[in-house]
Amino acid sequence: MTFQFLGPDPLEQQIEQVLAQLSRGEPPHLIETTQVDVKEEPGRRQGGRRILPGGTTNDEAAHHLAGEMACMANTPGGGALILGIADDGTRIGTRLDTEWLRHRIWQLTQQKLTVSVRAGELDGCRLLVVTTAEAMEPIRYNGRLRWRVGDSCVDIDPTTWHTGRLHRTGVDWSAQPSGHTIEDVSPVATRIARRYLSEADEGANRDLAVAPEADLPRRLNLTGGDGRLTNAGSLLLVETPWVGIDYIRRTVPGGDSTNRTRSAAPLLEQVAEVERAAAAANRLVHVSAGFAHRQLRAIPPRALREAVVNGIVHRDWHSPHPTTVEHIGDTLSVTSPGGFVGGVNPGNIITHPAVPRHRSLAETMAALNLAEREGIGVDRMVVDMISQGRPPPDITEIDGPYVRVVLAGGDPDEEITGLIADIEPAAMRVDIDALLVLEHLSRHGWIDAPTAAPVLHRSLPETEAAFERIARATVRGHFLLTRVEGGPNELPVAYRLADPPRARLTHRLDRSGTVEGHRSRILSFAEARDRISSTEAADLLGLSVPYTGKLLAALSDEGLLAPSRPNRAGRSFHYVPARSDE
Repeated sequence: MTFQFLGPDPLEQQIEQVLAQLSRGEPPHLIETTQVDVKEEPGRRQGGRRILPGGTTNDEAAHHLAGEMACMANTPGGGALILGIADDGTRIGTRLDTEWLRHRIWQLTQQKLTVSVRAGELDGCRLLVVTTAEAMEPIRYNGRLRWRVGDSCVDIDPTTWHTGRLHRTGVDWSAQPSGHTIEDVSPVATRIARRYLSEADEGANRDLAVAPEADLPRRLNLTGGDGRLTNAGSLLLVETPWVGIDYIRRTVPGGDSTNRTRSAAPLLEQVAEVERAAAAANRLVHVSAGFAHRQLRAIPPRALREAVVNGIVHRDWHSPHPTTVEHIGDTLSVTSPGGFVGGVNPGNIITHPAVPRHRSLAETMAALNLAEREGIGVDRMVVDMISQGRPPPDITEIDGPYVRVVLAGGDPDEEITGLIADIEPAAMRVDIDALLVLEHLSRHGWIDAPTAAPVLHRSLPETEAAFERIARATVRGHFLLTRVEGGPNELPVAYRLADPPRARLTHRLDRSGTVEGHRSRILSFAEARDRISSTEAADLLGLSVPYTGKLLAALSDEGLLAPSRPNRAGRSFHYVPARSDE
């Protein structure tokens, strides 16, 4: 993790000064500083003399630069390296690809250092400027911890580094001072902030909507004692250091964009603009329930907002790449630079304690009613999507690293929405565990605690406790769940939907109502439970025992199941998954 200075940046001023001196012909060894180094691309001299042609990739150079940039990141204020100039000032240039180099350095530093790489030109020669902000934690390379002293990298012990770091800054990058002041605040961003505050549920936040102009940033904790805006304040009210959100609207995949909005305006302005554009494109759907009619959006608005806000609050603001919002048809995908932090991953994101990358920024967005203060934004997305019969959000980490959130919207499933509306007690209608179990059952037909644990992102004991709670839920006087009959007591209880709720969801369960569907469900149950009897199969599929007995026998004849007894008869007879002899 690194620290970045927003606003007028002293490091950028030093880079411009060194480039100007190079342009005047001054040799690098006379103008290099503690924070700015000048080098030629390593690995391109043959025998120390002849310069070899360069390519778009150069692993030798990447290894060398990873060590140099780790050293710069450990240096107070961070640092920069201008690549493409020899020690004597000769313009050698470089063809290295900026994105490749940035990603390779990230890989070589154990995914701890994300640098900025930009191409420039000096006297017709292509150069790269590689910069890093100050690290919030020491970054080792090849087991060594180094920082810059004068114009060289030297070893430093961790205790000395930590002591100096604590004196210089706190832990939360977004709470650190920027180069902007209250005078730099955009009036448009202020108006947008007041609008969001006026819509807040809490009275204290609504009162902020009428705070005096100069008091608003202070009361939102976006200023320091010296009157400077924090980095969060700079982002939200002044400008983003590069394009913050790139929103693209297409009606069909691969089609031309019908709307696109991208800018480096104050982040609140960008959020408001994206929210307007997405709302206009979010299809309105009419849903009927008996004589009642209501209107829903193809993508639940709260889930849509949460996905966008998460993509800017928890992203890596040291990356020059925008948070990309692709709105294609009824599907929204938000891809934000920076991977998961603090132990969060796709398998625990629902239940893991909130670990905001930028706490001050997250708290301000919550105060503005744009994000969930309790750290339950992902939960709300899951609940809202399932409540309309849509799949839960697909949240993954992809190469870069980036985090991608996909909301697959569309026409609401009226049977699911109606069923959820009938669940008692009412609190179960927004219980994320209950809704995830219902979603799984409506598509797979059965569930038990070992199967449910990864679905709920919970441990096995937590999942068993959740089942005790969900098993008490009712729908129009009938239990929501019932046990699959025929299973042995020593195995975890397998559940299915009780008959009345199951009858309301036949349009989903009937997708596996063919013979092939029946076979697939039988095999998945047997594989997970290491057994299946004709009684279990009949109860699972809602069919007769003789019919399922024939299905099981056929699967056994095909070598997919094996009988527990050679004679295929007797009390407790069942089938098990066929074992390979290999």
